[in-house]
Amino acid sequence: MTGEADSERTRVQTYVPRYQKDVWQDHADDLGMTQSEFVRTMVQAGRRGFLSSGGRDGQTPGEVSSGPDPGGKHIEEAVTDLLGREGPLDWDQLVEHLTADVEDRLDDALAALQDANRLRYSGRDGGYVLTDE
Repeated sequence: MTGEADSERTRVQTYVPRYQKDVWQDHADDLGMTQSEFVRTMVQAGRRGFLSSGGRDGQTPGEVSSGPDPGGKHIEEAVTDLLGREGPLDWDQLVEHLTADVEDRLDDALAALQDANRLRYSGRDGGYVLTDE
């Protein structure tokens, strides 16, 4: 696509919990981005791990793998992108930046699994347990 077709903008709307929007806005501010720029950039970056093996967005077929790191070298790319953007970071800072949303994703997953009645929290058992359903 060239010219007007690839610069035409359209609205995309989604709903997230208030705390998530606040986290995204703070992160966007830290990066000197608008919230729209931040969300668009993060979605594009995140898509790299979810592309099918059919080879889209410049990837060759088979380049994306399944498992904990789809696409293979995303952690290396994330580190180099982060250091290029933020400058020198120590180990703890790298870990914090790279895992910032894991707790939020875990909380969302636990809530969804509880809503689907696939697990519940049991004080007696000392944690989350699968339901029999």
